[in-house]
Amino acid sequence: MCLGIPMTVLDDGPYAAMCGRGEEVRSVSMRLVGPQVPGTRVLVHIDTAIRVLDDQEAEAIDRALEGLAAAMEGRAFEHLFADLIDREPMLPAHLRS
Repeated sequence: MCLGIPMTVLDDGPYAAMCGRGEEVRSVSMRLVGPQVPGTRVLVHIDTAIRVLDDQEAEAIDRALEGLAAAMEGRAFEHLFADLIDREPMLPAHLRS
């Protein structure tokens, strides 16, 4: 399974930017999203920014990733999926009949 990881642009460049997540800092290609100012959150897949994220979406992805890690380690994770508890699952709009 491949995952996109939210990262924060730390230092921009025309084609690549230094991006960070926690202690990790790496060079990320910005060719698909264009140059971004430091502080911008981007979704990174295989060292390529594939989409610019707003803060709310980046936080939701961060919580989901933290929840998956907690579940795999046998720790409590339900609080990280509070937005999903007590609601029925819904298909994306393009898959609804």
